Amino acid sequence: MQHRHLLPNEIDLLLDEETGFGVQPLREHVRGCPDCRGRLAEAKAVVAALNEVPLMSPRFGLADRVMSQVPVFVPWHVAGRDLVARWIPTSPGARALAAAMIAVVGSLITGLTLWIATRGDMLAMFTGLVGERARSTMTDAAGDLVVSLFGTQMIAAVQQVGPLGIALAAGGFLVASLATVFGLRLIATSSRARS
Repeated sequence: MQHRHLLPNEIDLLLDEETGFGVQPLREHVRGCPDCRGRLAEAKAVVAALNEVPLMSPRFGLADRVMSQVPVFVPWHVAGRDLVARWIPTSPGARALAAAMIAVVGSLITGLTLWIATRGDMLAMFTGLVGERARSTMTDAAGDLVVSLFGTQMIAAVQQVGPLGIALAAGGFLVASLATVFGLRLIATSSRARS
């Protein structure tokens, strides 16, 4: 009837003794095909052998030991929900108290935000004053650090030559350092060549 052998899922249908629409042509094929009949007999023997195997239950805690070694991916939204759920009280009274505290804190933050928004000029003045004070403190601290590291003569020299003089001095130092490194390398390679 069919010009091909049965597929594994078709053999499974016959093993399960299904009675559906397409099972009868499969049975007819098995009657006429010795290869498929042999494969069906082998599958029946495997099923019979598996039915003879005694059922064994694993030791207590096997699932916990195995799952502790399995990396489980938890999406961010599930991890966030679980984190929030841990902080939510379980008793109704504690939940009501927590809700009241959240409402009070939220109201205070909202009121503070509205007060700051309506006092924008005062906020700008305050942040400008704090910023100027912080800049002045940092500048004084940097100046004190330079004086303690290099002395007052260095500060006087820096003030005298300005930023261009500092850049030229740094460039000259860099060129002299590179020339020294290449010179030492040339001496080392030439002494190796003579050896």
